[in-house]
Amino acid sequence: MPEIAKKRPEFRNINAFRDLPTYRWPLASIVSGMHRISGVLMFVLLPFVIWLFDTSISSEISFARFRSAFQNGVGFVPGVLVKLVVLALIWAYLHHLFAGVRHLWSDVSHAAVAKAAGARSAQIVLVATIVLTVALGAKLFGLY
Repeated sequence: MPEIAKKRPEFRNINAFRDLPTYRWPLASIVSGMHRISGVLMFVLLPFVIWLFDTSISSEISFARFRSAFQNGVGFVPGVLVKLVVLALIWAYLHHLFAGVRHLWSDVSHAAVAKAAGARSAQIVLVATIVLTVALGAKLFGLY
């Protein structure tokens, strides 16, 4: 006689405030979600990036204004906040790049879709992103 499979639990009414905070997301899904967040962040801050690029290459006077934005700020926005926004852009770019390469690798490689390989590649993406963001942030804030 064939063995009857156990019935899997069925969740119909999930309470976002009660159930979601206790859910343990796999590392690969966190990296995937952060990939989307970094893409949105880069898109939203695109006018700021265009302004930074235009100001940095237009003339010597505009380049001096560009450097002043990081030291003294822009209008009522202090220079530290400008640096923090640029640091967020650095993180977004690096994470989006590494997570995008990870996604492309998992699309091409059959071994990459295994659970262990996905978790390992997610760890590599997070470590590489954090290390490079900290290194570039230290340069941005003048620590070296």
